[in-house]
Amino acid sequence: MTADPVTSQQLSPTAEVPATVRASLSPSRAADFKTCPLLYRFRSIDRLPEQPTVEQARGTLVHAVLERLFDLPPAGRTPRAASDLVAPQWERLVTEQPELAALFTGDGEARSTFLRSAAGLLQGYFAVEDPRRLEPAERESLISAVVDEELLIRGYLDRLDVAPDGALRVVDYKTGGAPREAFEARALFQLKFYALVLWRTRGVVPRVLRLLYLKDVEVCDYTPDADELVRFERTVVALWRAIEVATAAQDFRPRPSRLCDWCSHQRLCPSFGGTPPPFPVGPNPADPLRDSRSQPTPPGTDE
Repeated sequence: MTADPVTSQQLSPTAEVPATVRASLSPSRAADFKTCPLLYRFRSIDRLPEQPTVEQARGTLVHAVLERLFDLPPAGRTPRAASDLVAPQWERLVTEQPELAALFTGDGEARSTFLRSAAGLLQGYFAVEDPRRLEPAERESLISAVVDEELLIRGYLDRLDVAPDGALRVVDYKTGGAPREAFEARALFQLKFYALVLWRTRGVVPRVLRLLYLKDVEVCDYTPDADELVRFERTVVALWRAIEVATAAQDFRPRPSRLCDWCSHQRLCPSFGGTPPPFPVGPNPADPLRDSRSQPTPPGTDE
């Protein structure tokens, strides 16, 4: 599939969510619970704010540029065109997310260095793909499916390619370095999540799940099969049931690991001598509308 031009194709829309659905889960929040139940609570139930880091902002910017790059005609999708999109896309993001502006308040040189670093990552993209030969079927697309009759699983695809024979390729851009084992497992978990949604809604198991690591110019391809996705679906359902049990008991315990280095909530974590806030009462944290993509993820695992 790698060598063949990929063409755009109309895909069946995701079915409406049945009224019986009680909860939703995204790959980011599912990975949070797997990594540390208390982190899941802080992000999904307490909804604690997190100031974006420079690394996260860079990832958001690169994703935005790559999405807009495919608005250009094929011949115009050049490294220079991508570089020209960096500054205007940053201005758009700052307008939409004013908290990003705080990263470089009064420091024009730091901002310029940041924009140059984003442009450098985009050069890495052109080293692994030629966008002039691609016509993605979907970009930054929200997909969802209902599993176990009551759990809505959903997430945003960076890109979905559809080959002339109908084969699907899920592409995810990573702006961190080539991953260590812990990050690689999280990234593949995310892509299997997408593969399960596509299989359940469109009846096609993606032929390729592709991770593009732009910093180190590496490509990681993975080929799932239906049996594996059945097992993965059971894992997701079991994970959600564990979340429901923890919610009912108001018991989300920390799970210290090397990922704690990137956590924004150490001052509230018992593992670091902190005390979590009182468990919130009010809107049901399992409400489908309360699980979102907006929370950041650790460097190298951007969604």
